[in-house]
Amino acid sequence: MKVGFIGIGTMGASMALNVRKAGYDVVVNDVREAAAGPHLKAGCKWANSAREVAEATDVVFTSLPGPKEVQAVAEELLAGMRKGMAWFDLSTNSPTVVRRLSERFAGMGIAMLDAPVSGGVAGAKTASLTFFIGGEKTIFERARPLLECMGKTIFYMGPPGTGQVTKLANQIAQLACLQGAAEALLFAREQGADAGKVREAVMTGLGASRMLDVLGKKMVERDFAAGIVATLHHKDIGVALELAHDAGLPLPVTAQVMQQLNALMGSGFGEQDTSSLLLVLEQMMGRTE
Repeated sequence: MKVGFIGIGTMGASMALNVRKAGYDVVVNDVREAAAGPHLKAGCKWANSAREVAEATDVVFTSLPGPKEVQAVAEELLAGMRKGMAWFDLSTNSPTVVRRLSERFAGMGIAMLDAPVSGGVAGAKTASLTFFIGGEKTIFERARPLLECMGKTIFYMGPPGTGQVTKLANQIAQLACLQGAAEALLFAREQGADAGKVREAVMTGLGASRMLDVLGKKMVERDFAAGIVATLHHKDIGVALELAHDAGLPLPVTAQVMQQLNALMGSGFGEQDTSSLLLVLEQMMGRTE
């Protein structure tokens, strides 16, 4: 089986390499040809366009920034894919976009499945990602060995779009916890406690969260170098709130988190880690450190 991989950036680079390490023939494409250096060294082949990837492979994976980029690549894929092929979109996308594309590709005899991931850069490097899959179950089962090259936990969620719904629900819960962690640690520090010790203590109780554990540690250490850049979380929450608005769903905490993310972006922290939400709170106090 020949595997195509479009988008070898922060997450996609490691995922494509892990598929290659498992012994598959891999063809890669990215807007930056220089990004393919490690892949070519590992034995992957380069394609000059998404269409060329589709023409040279049996199954295609995309790992792209968002809905706009996915829709642009979809046009090239339609021109190059053949009946019976499958496309797995690993991006965090809009369920609405996924459902529309899935229906369109199905009309050409091509399966399109949404397969967003959770686990961050570390999970991509160690092939320990979690996948949320939406789409035709028989196609998913056929491609499971490929997914297992990139992740350890794979959930089949249902029809097209349900993988993205699950990922966005994950982002809603995650960012709410992250904002809470930032406020808790700021409160502890400003009230005279050692924020590091408070974090360790809270992690033993019901206030514990993955965000307090991992990104709370970054806040305590004032390490705001990006794992996943904040601009991607800003995009994800924006997609979730747009869908919620259209459906008349009240998400008051998520809306407030979005305001903090807007402030983060406006302060120039978009390329830093989302733990920079702590810096936004400090700016609200008049601090510029």
